[in-house]
Amino acid sequence: MKVQQVINKQQLEDAYKIRTEVFVEEQHVPIEEEIDQYEDQAIHFVVYNDQEVPAGAGRLRFVDGYGKIERICIAKVARGTGVGRLLMQDIETTISDKGFTKAKLNAQRQAEPFYAKLGYETVSDEFLDAGIPHVTMVKRLNRG
Repeated sequence: MKVQQVINKQQLEDAYKIRTEVFVEEQHVPIEEEIDQYEDQAIHFVVYNDQEVPAGAGRLRFVDGYGKIERICIAKVARGTGVGRLLMQDIETTISDKGFTKAKLNAQRQAEPFYAKLGYETVSDEFLDAGIPHVTMVKRLNRG
């Protein structure tokens, strides 16, 4: 498995492919909500398995002093294999490398335990995003 920060059109298409499979097809999020006005401002990530097949994706923006982690998704066949943890570690390293010390994300309620294991704390009440229950979570990152 390897995490790739997106640097070309094919990698971006691979990231969108995973996001479409997970959010649009599985979770029925409208495509116009999934692919939004922030795509051009974000740093995109895609995880490839050992056969170079996309297995996960996410994006990162910098908002209000935080590295804001968004659109984290793992292909159904790759769930439970450590892909999500690998992706999050790479994104957190990028946040730190850019000089930020705090990460923030809006987690689907069902994914809250995953992020809690990675050190994220819930800081909001539940809210709906695309009809799915979410909470906001934050983590202080170590620089170095």
